Amino acid sequence: MNQLSTAKRAQIIAALVEGNSINATCRMLEVGKHTVLRLLVDMGCACAAYHHLHVRGLRVRRLQCDEIWAFVGAKRKNVSPEREVEGWGDVWTWTAIDADTKMIVTYFIGDRGKGAAYEFMADCAERIIGRPQITTDALRHYANAIEDAFGADVDYAMLHKLYGAATLDESRYSPATCIGCDMKVVSGDPDPKHVSTSYVERQNLSMRMGMRRFTRLTNGFSKKFENHAHQIALYFFHYNFCRVYKTLRVTPAMEAGLADHVWTLEELCSLLPETKPNRRIEKEMISQALKRMDERNYGKDESGINPLS
Repeated sequence: MNQLSTAKRAQIIAALVEGNSINATCRMLEVGKHTVLRLLVDMGCACAAYHHLHVRGLRVRRLQCDEIWAFVGAKRKNVSPEREVEGWGDVWTWTAIDADTKMIVTYFIGDRGKGAAYEFMADCAERIIGRPQITTDALRHYANAIEDAFGADVDYAMLHKLYGAATLDESRYSPATCIGCDMKVVSGDPDPKHVSTSYVERQNLSMRMGMRRFTRLTNGFSKKFENHAHQIALYFFHYNFCRVYKTLRVTPAMEAGLADHVWTLEELCSLLPETKPNRRIEKEMISQALKRMDERNYGKDESGINPLS
């Protein structure tokens, strides 16, 4: 069975984390669509497993959390009940970023409900050491989720942005003008100077530019929920360990003390387990080849000439 070389795998990964779609990657690198999707699934699983095991014990002083919307297959209002069972509809990605190291502490993919908030914040609490200051938007599910996850050992504030009314000449995709912010202290004693969601919102923009599945008004959206999740896992691993943050001049993982060098894409590919050749298939291929040789040589003498011809 033919296998991709490490260099070709690195090229595919580079294309996927720099905003290219699956079909565009296939055209640029002359590889099959199923090959790219299979690599995406394998890399997504490997990256998620590595993040789960190694991104822990972080000393976070300022944590910013937010959610970003996307959809799989179609927007929720256009999804039939049969497709909804398959995972189609609106999908929210919850992200938590360390404002100092720019490290993505954790992420969660699901809906925007109370259960997702609990899962997301509980995972945050397991990865953080010490007492962080947390800032979120005004989504009401955060308050109880953070209290259950961190207890009293947290300084937490909500930042509620106030928007003006949209004018008639604005298109449906243009955001209304932000006319102010309302800070609400929920627990502890957060420093007002650091109550902000600027970094996590900038990360949302990076996600939309770095993953074609998040780009609005295109046909590059995800068709399967599983592939959507694999792409996000690959993107965040590349962001944490492989991409140098301009203002830090190192990767977020290096700034957080989880790595001592910039990971190359070849190192990223090394997360995949080695694929051993299938011995049964090899034996069958060898047997078929020998059989064909015997059939061609049947009736020939040592000189290679068939005496009956």
